[in-house]
Amino acid sequence: MTKRALVTGITGQDGSYLADFLLEKGYEVFGLVRRSSTVNFERIRHIQDRVTILSGDLLDENSLVTAMSEAEPHEVYNLAAQSFVPASWTQPGLTGEATALGVMRLLEAVRRVKPDARFYQASSSEMFGKVRESPQTENTPFYPRSPYGVAKVYGHWITVNFRESYDLFAVSGILFNHESPRRGLEFVTRKVSHEVARIKLGLSKELRLGNLEAKRDWGFAGDYVVAMWQMLQGPDPIDYVIGTGIQHSVRDLLVRAFEHVDLDWNDYVKYDERLTRPAEVDTLVADPTRARRELGWKPVVDFAGLVRMMVDHDLDQLRSGSSGTRSEERG
Repeated sequence: MTKRALVTGITGQDGSYLADFLLEKGYEVFGLVRRSSTVNFERIRHIQDRVTILSGDLLDENSLVTAMSEAEPHEVYNLAAQSFVPASWTQPGLTGEATALGVMRLLEAVRRVKPDARFYQASSSEMFGKVRESPQTENTPFYPRSPYGVAKVYGHWITVNFRESYDLFAVSGILFNHESPRRGLEFVTRKVSHEVARIKLGLSKELRLGNLEAKRDWGFAGDYVVAMWQMLQGPDPIDYVIGTGIQHSVRDLLVRAFEHVDLDWNDYVKYDERLTRPAEVDTLVADPTRARRELGWKPVVDFAGLVRMMVDHDLDQLRSGSSGTRSEERG
């Protein structure tokens, strides 16, 4: 039997890597995409003829019911969201509708159409926000510090409630920061790799950033989608923290990226107060012990390898005249 998977947010970073992975596993893959003149298929162009694109929007429950009926999936991966934290301050209503209530609408569609489907919700380390303990585990209390983080907490808990109330196989992966060459240019890791490449090629002279001391647990998105799949293969629905367990600051990111092209970051980086968050999340680091023990999951690409991968990709893209990757929005 060929398994079928429905992936919301398939045109985003995580959705595209997950689609790659599922196709390699022999799945029939359906991707949910909004009807929009601005939909960007760049990240899935290499597999676009191998996936079935369905129209739907997390703001429209009827469209989700229709998509579920068409795909009849064995597995549903909800990776769609308004996913850029700073934008959640300027668009808090949209963020709540898509990133919070959108999860409820999709779960309701699963419950109504195919309650035996296994459901994955993309939760986020931003839910921990002003951390109550470090490192963060599955039992660490949430203290979100942005509309995005608040919306993700709702999405997480509504998944738990549907699981416990309707006996759905529904899990949340609490993923820490995961990056790649497919990351949108507005995210700090890709902003750094892209601008470092531009500076190296003489196309730019400076890089403006906000808080250089913010610390994150950064991994490779291609590794993390494997954990998403693994969570849906076990006998019981269990939530997991997914991360490397190793923390780096934005300053560390700058040092690695500029060193890779034989430049000194101090000569090019300028502090810009406008790029700081209204409420900063200073430090996040995962304790992925449960995932290692129960799923057998561990990251393959380390931080240094990730930075090299991203800088090299942007150097190649700029040399070939290709533009960067656009923003990741809800699917």
